[in-house]
Amino acid sequence: MGAGRADAASPRMQHVGVVNLNEATAAELDLLPGVGEKAAQRILEHRKKRPFGRVEELVRVKGFGKKKFLKLRAHLALSGPTTLKVEQVPAGSPPGREGSVTNP
Repeated sequence: MGAGRADAASPRMQHVGVVNLNEATAAELDLLPGVGEKAAQRILEHRKKRPFGRVEELVRVKGFGKKKFLKLRAHLALSGPTTLKVEQVPAGSPPGREGSVTNP
């Protein structure tokens, strides 16, 4: 029973920002949740052949199905700078309420 409490008290990680699919480096693509080094390389190889015209085209890359795409969609862009960061969220914060201010 003590293990559950330890998990609840451990800090969570939150992804904030976007990755430009047409300009990001392998290291920047690797920051996406669920994307590892090999998947990042597959994105780069696809991009060399044909730049992404829509973020939905990510499903054409091996290893990226609709389910994975839906998980990543909020972090994908085709223009602008790559701003994705992984931040630690305090353990006591309820999900979805990070950084909000409440009035007493």
